[in-house]
Amino acid sequence: MKILGLAGWSGSGKTSLLVKLIPELVRRGHSVSTLKHAHHNFDVDRPGKDSYEHRIAGASEVLISSANRFALMHELRGAPEPTVGELVARLSPVDLVLIEGYKAHAHDKLEVHRPALGKPLLAAEDRYVVAVASDAPIPGLKVPLIDLNNVSAIADFVVAHCGLARTPRRAAGD
Repeated sequence: MKILGLAGWSGSGKTSLLVKLIPELVRRGHSVSTLKHAHHNFDVDRPGKDSYEHRIAGASEVLISSANRFALMHELRGAPEPTVGELVARLSPVDLVLIEGYKAHAHDKLEVHRPALGKPLLAAEDRYVVAVASDAPIPGLKVPLIDLNNVSAIADFVVAHCGLARTPRRAAGD
């Protein structure tokens, strides 16, 4: 599986870009999964649901399934957070895994940068930033600059950079 991260400061538009980029890549015939890093305590479950009660009771893992989807919740219970590699290994095989967050991890990244936020450019210090998607020009950039609003151009870059096999574009209704 190929891996590419989307990194940037909070408010830069990483999630907004992902929800536009994923369908463009899928439309081009590529299978895509995502890995999202959360810096805070999060829960995908809620009190009163059976799966929540199973976890609170002490289950190490709870797998909940239906005809439409399944979710596996794994409680770390004080164990170290899994590495990116360990998490990617848990995913079913796909053409591309897009990682949102993990900006300090050593994997190729597309930086999402909005100069108006006033935050420093990650590409200046992170050798794993292979391109920057921005809504404004960035003078002196040493990696490719892609218009943040041109999802097709960003998808072209992702496909080329990750060496994804060219697939015929599917017509609507195929």
